[in-house]
Amino acid sequence: QVQLVESGGGLVQAGGSLRLSCAASGSIFSISTMGWYRQTPGNQRDLVALITGGGGTYYADSVKGRFAISRDNAKNTVSLQMNTLKPEDTAVYYCNAQIATMTSRRPNDYWGQGTPVTVSS
Repeated sequence: QVQLVESGGGLVQAGGSLRLSCAASGSIFSISTMGWYRQTPGNQRDLVALITGGGGTYYADSVKGRFAISRDNAKNTVSLQMNTLKPEDTAVYYCNAQIATMTSRRPNDYWGQGTPVTVSS
């Protein structure tokens, strides 16, 4: 059993910052790509940023230069530092990780429960 637990969401004024964290736990053999997605009501879940096992990163154009993703492989965590937040960043943010478990060495997608971020104007 694998769990992803997010923390750090909340309410912030435009121009402010928030840091999201996600911790993976359970019967983990290895974690490859980790990432953050976001979703607003009635819309699909969109990729915000991801980081590979080797540290390579990708950002959606809308967050480049404002958000930074990082991971701690020893702790099985991934974080998203969000700066210069805008009202359009308001969404529920989901952590995602490709995890191979001790019993199934083939990576599968796992998701956190989501953490809401609200940016007021």
